[in-house]
Amino acid sequence: MTDKLIIFDTTLRDGEQSPGASMTRDEKLRIARQLERLRVDVIEAGFAASSNGDFEAVKSIANHIRESIVCSLARANDRDIARAAEALKGAARARIHTFIATSALHMEKKLRMTPDQVHEQARQSVRFARNLCGDVEFSPEDGYRSDIDFLCRVLETVIDEGATTLNIPDTVGYAIPELYGNFIRTLRERIPNSDKAIWSVHCHNDLGMAVANSLAGVKIGGARQVECTINGLGERAGNCSLEEVVMAVRTRRDYFDLDMGIDTTQILAASRMVSQTTGFVVQPNKAVVGANAFAHASGIHQDGVLKARDTYEIMRAEDVGWAANKIVLGKLSGRNAFKQRLQDLGIEMESEAEINAAFARFTDLADRKSEIFDEDIIALVGDESVTAEHEHYRLLALSQRSETGERPHARVAFAAGEIEHHAESDGNGPVDASLKAIESKVASGAELMLYSVNAITSGSTESQGEVTVRLQHGGRIVNGVGADPDIVVASAKAYLSALNKLQSKAERVAAQG
Repeated sequence: MTDKLIIFDTTLRDGEQSPGASMTRDEKLRIARQLERLRVDVIEAGFAASSNGDFEAVKSIANHIRESIVCSLARANDRDIARAAEALKGAARARIHTFIATSALHMEKKLRMTPDQVHEQARQSVRFARNLCGDVEFSPEDGYRSDIDFLCRVLETVIDEGATTLNIPDTVGYAIPELYGNFIRTLRERIPNSDKAIWSVHCHNDLGMAVANSLAGVKIGGARQVECTINGLGERAGNCSLEEVVMAVRTRRDYFDLDMGIDTTQILAASRMVSQTTGFVVQPNKAVVGANAFAHASGIHQDGVLKARDTYEIMRAEDVGWAANKIVLGKLSGRNAFKQRLQDLGIEMESEAEINAAFARFTDLADRKSEIFDEDIIALVGDESVTAEHEHYRLLALSQRSETGERPHARVAFAAGEIEHHAESDGNGPVDASLKAIESKVASGAELMLYSVNAITSGSTESQGEVTVRLQHGGRIVNGVGADPDIVVASAKAYLSALNKLQSKAERVAAQG
């Protein structure tokens, strides 16, 4: 029998640490449901102690996910660990993931602790966590840059205290594949009780080698868990990409000889859901999930593929979900067909009122757009005006005038709580005029850091435009996403969405990478 490779997804925790990628509880739950459909083994749902919002998100996911293990991150202290355990109470299978830095640089500059103090805190924290949860993972933050003798001492101790998984992070993306793989293997060889825990890898992509390093940790080092994110989402240059690791192991089974429980046909749906929820667009040439991943422009390549697909394709597009994304609904589709398609896409709503609101927006879109794609539905349901009626700012109406030789002008009506505002402004273009009109009433003082437009579906001028607006204010960075066939309307929605996130006062605590 071959070994199994455990896929640990941290999109909702480490991925969310990307500036502007923070998600609401409902958005996190929707993605968690898709991860369960993808059949990932472990879902790291968040960092329960970081904020009340994150606690509620972890709790909600723990209460709804039945197949995957639900995990919460916790620093190596009793408060964080107890908070994680409380959030995970409703989980069918729970894991506490606790961490503390072990590199000399981090211990001295960040923790201001001696190695002996770090060793003792790691020991006590794992013991405490083990008393609250039978499944405990321990990570030595910045483990790859740690002194190997000290690291062996800490890891041997936490295994004795009951840690069931040991994760060795390359927190800053410094590793080289061969060296990282040998590092994991050396740890396993030197630690007497190493066989009593599953070894895991967690690599960042600062030098573009997160996937290569993770696979080296598996093949050379003997790790049997990979920590990764959908689309490689994560702070700085991102994390190890789930879709790339999974398809590498699956495609090159002759080399890795490992089994996985992943349903690869759900990869594309997960990728698009994460992209449209966070506003982080997937580059066209991204492996596996990019728009061009299975496109052939060269005449020689096209000729070869037409004669035999395997001349230039090592994977089938339908194996990762591309074939499933067909036109399925139109203006004559009924509510039951719409509801069934939501279920097929892994989108579950908590009430009939939410479904009705989403269907009303679907029919409105169908009146303006003859062909409704899966991507349109995901964007429609992801619109916070559908799923979060409590949002402070909501777009009510927009009109704009733009003529050659004349300065563009926009009039916007929007709600702020129970108050309806009407504003108008000139601008360099209709989008600029619309956003200036909103800001004239809101007076947020936020700095616009990014404005991005992306077509939700390709090949038609009828496609919805998806706009991402990134704002910064008071040290906080948030993304707002809006979708509409009218780019100006989508832009106003995105701006108001970002303002809603700035309105939230939820505090966040920086976590381990």
